[in-house]
Amino acid sequence: IDHLDLTIARGEKVGIIGANGSGKSTMLKLISGILQPTTGTVRIRGTVAPLIELGAGFDPELSVMDNIILYGVMLGYTQLEMKSRAKLILKFAELESSALIPVKGLSSGMTARLGFAIATDVKPDILILDEVLSVGDASFKNKCSQRMEEFWQDHVTVLLVSHSMELIRQNCHKTIWLEQGQIKMIGTTDDVVDEYLQCVAPATVHS
Repeated sequence: IDHLDLTIARGEKVGIIGANGSGKSTMLKLISGILQPTTGTVRIRGTVAPLIELGAGFDPELSVMDNIILYGVMLGYTQLEMKSRAKLILKFAELESSALIPVKGLSSGMTARLGFAIATDVKPDILILDEVLSVGDASFKNKCSQRMEEFWQDHVTVLLVSHSMELIRQNCHKTIWLEQGQIKMIGTTDDVVDEYLQCVAPATVHS
């Protein structure tokens, strides 16, 4: 990331696009506090729920249930509140029968479902999604999309990294195009996506 100067307002739904290695995930990790900037400052107002890597934020040795409680407590909820929410979280993640299994015993798909279910249930101020909607089968993706619609109506700030331009167009007001750690373009989603697509797949000229 190089000289990134950016302000995201509360409630904005922002898409982040760019080629692999352009700095998208690094930027999200800086915002989430997973990485610390070597220079400069990141200022966050509110609670952040990052869904960046499968299993990020989970303790693999603890049970699914304990991880649900731990995740919620880290976001400012009480243990009691998280226990009362756990049943619905497990149901959404389709993991009711796995509540007492250590997280390390889950498949990658199950872990992704668990992460999505917790982060979207506890309603953080800032939700960070890195390609997370590409996991799971068709019926789970459909459930994810329906739940995301609630966030889009809400005052939650959403940062969405995706290689699916359709998903970005459907869900984001504003889009940031990163290239080699710098902002190549920032603006309304249609303008940025159109420019990006033109650049990565230039139209062929027929003579």
